[in-house]
Amino acid sequence: MTSRGMTADPGVSAGDRSALAGARRIVVKVGSSSLTSIKGGISEESLTALADALAAKRNAGAEIILVSSGAIAAGLAPLGLAKRPRDLATQQAAASVGQGLLMARYTQAFGAHGVTVSQVLLTAEDLMRRSQHTNALRAMDRLLNLGVVPVVNENDTVATHEIRFGDNDRLAALVAHLVRADALVLLSDVDSLYDGPPAQGAKRIPLVTGPHDLEGVSIGKAGKAGVGTGGMMTKVEAASMAAGSGIHALVTSTPNAAAALNGEDVGTWFAVNGSRKPVRLLWLAHVASVQGRLVLDEGAVRAVRHHHTSLLPAGISAVHGDFEPGDAVELAGADGTVVARGLVNYSSQELPHMLGRSTRELGEELGSGYDREVVHVDDLVLV
Repeated sequence: MTSRGMTADPGVSAGDRSALAGARRIVVKVGSSSLTSIKGGISEESLTALADALAAKRNAGAEIILVSSGAIAAGLAPLGLAKRPRDLATQQAAASVGQGLLMARYTQAFGAHGVTVSQVLLTAEDLMRRSQHTNALRAMDRLLNLGVVPVVNENDTVATHEIRFGDNDRLAALVAHLVRADALVLLSDVDSLYDGPPAQGAKRIPLVTGPHDLEGVSIGKAGKAGVGTGGMMTKVEAASMAAGSGIHALVTSTPNAAAALNGEDVGTWFAVNGSRKPVRLLWLAHVASVQGRLVLDEGAVRAVRHHHTSLLPAGISAVHGDFEPGDAVELAGADGTVVARGLVNYSSQELPHMLGRSTRELGEELGSGYDREVVHVDDLVLV
């Protein structure tokens, strides 16, 4: 078992799934296609079977956080909708109806095992702002300490296109980092990652130790059920994000949940190949919507890339895009190569007047507040 906040045990081999069997804190994500259908709404059989497996693991001493899709899909039938709506307002309406239905079923299914569940709805902003992600962590830690299984979903009712995670696979990976989980399990209607279309005789990939293991692999997109937004691609991205920053990850099907949690050889195991990173930097690297670009001179590129320093106005030669303080921007060289992403401290209207000038000069001329970095090193991630 890995300790929270630490990298994998060097004595455990890359393909050893005992790390999952013995994990103390596990984030499990389940997709819409595994729980619901357009025709029948929530599948009682599928949801109950999943709850049985997770409750058994919880009652054996593990802490479980369930990231569950399905709110929008669960709201389709009650609203008389034939398919997942494309417009944001109707998606929000369906989520508002479906989330209550989904939680009612989870409360009943877990309650049969004496396990209490809670609802936790998050937006991307809850993980990108220090005060909000600290509050989210405190709440989840307390729920887990009380023996509760938090059921997490994106807050679809209020989230806008600009601040959405995009899919619950990435949300699950970020939640795993937020709560310092030992493992991430991504469940869907596909039992494993294959090296091509399974229907064409492709072979299962049992282990991924790094990006090189996925070279030449054809990875599918959203499935046929029509109720989800992800697909195998988003699961591979989320699992790779977790493994690359210190968390064991497994991709498999929902019927394999119990076997997966017991450490059996099912699905595709993503071995840890990196160390833990702050959740905000993971959000910045993988999820944040980039609003602009800062073009750096050669000296600034070297300072950011090789010395990992803050970006100062003196090293910027051009500004592109329309952004406000706190927005995510790309940092690129003169040749267009993006070297980093960061949260900018000034707007796109302010910056052009500051380019090439020292912070001391700006502070003396424009006053306090203009002697700050454009992007602080703590809000910067190399790409």
